[in-house]
Amino acid sequence: MTQINNHLVIMAGGVGSRFWPMSTTERPKQFIDVLGTGKTLLQLTVERFGSLVSPDHVWVVTNQAYADIVAEQLPDIPRTNILCEPCRRNTAPCIAYISWRIKASDPKANIVVTPSDHIVTNVQEFQRVISECMKFTSDTDAIVTLGMKPNRPETGYGYIQANLAANSLRNKGIFRVDSFREKPDLETALKYIQQNNYFWNAGIFIWNVHTIVNAFRMYQPTIAKIFESMNKFYDTEREQEVVNERFPECESISVDYAIMEKAEEIFVCPADFGWSDLGTWGSLLLQSKKDLYGNASIGQNISLFESHGCIVHTTQEKKVVIQGLDGYIVAENDDTLLICKLSEEQRIKQFNGES
Repeated sequence: MTQINNHLVIMAGGVGSRFWPMSTTERPKQFIDVLGTGKTLLQLTVERFGSLVSPDHVWVVTNQAYADIVAEQLPDIPRTNILCEPCRRNTAPCIAYISWRIKASDPKANIVVTPSDHIVTNVQEFQRVISECMKFTSDTDAIVTLGMKPNRPETGYGYIQANLAANSLRNKGIFRVDSFREKPDLETALKYIQQNNYFWNAGIFIWNVHTIVNAFRMYQPTIAKIFESMNKFYDTEREQEVVNERFPECESISVDYAIMEKAEEIFVCPADFGWSDLGTWGSLLLQSKKDLYGNASIGQNISLFESHGCIVHTTQEKKVVIQGLDGYIVAENDDTLLICKLSEEQRIKQFNGES
């Protein structure tokens, strides 16, 4: 059930174009229909929180260049809930800004923060987990992060080491965090998944507004003072002007370094609801339905012959026939067609002229 003080914060300022030619710096992956469902990743993110948060409590923090795209794709949320960063300063200043902004209008707010470009295949389980975590944080000083149960030795994600012997008295499924671990090499990742207390760090956080504001005051006082100084301007006509002036003063730092690795009341909720951050074409292949030969096709009129382990994304009503490819990306958008080995996708920036 939607709770009156529940708020959803979506971080949608990323400018990555890893899914080129579909995504570009003008329209990054969160604003495109990566999965071929008719909905963008941003729209799917809002949709899966539908039973937990009312539209007027959905907030999107993005780049000024994307504000109109967000408004177009999410017409049910108030335009005043689309906040614009004047420059990129990583996740800590972003979260500080939105935390002080929400506190100004709802001092009892209970907040979940999520990226805009992840996918979830088991939405019902996702909603159950988020609901349990929000109940937990609504009346405690705890910070909760979600830990995805790993099913492979993934080197592209950070890990959370949980203390499974120290679960919360309020919720037996939530445990204290022992440590956060950087993205590991393959040998280290193999060691992690052989143990049962290491989880992928999904970058999804749950806390009440007083907890996160006080955490910034304690561990990042310089950032806290910047946003405290703007209290009288939140939800006024001058808000953007003042944010444009003060936001660039913030240190560029992630919330993991700024808060999570310093705070004491940090908990993790292990979860398994078919999660992926869709950072690469390879991750999209892993998450997509495949034929007997391991090929995934997103789009109509696609036929593959004598091909294995390919990801094909052609949604603009062309007939596509592919023969004899093993481990390739085939993707088109408007006047651009990409045919690239999956093993070489890290070179896509080079192929499309990005530095």
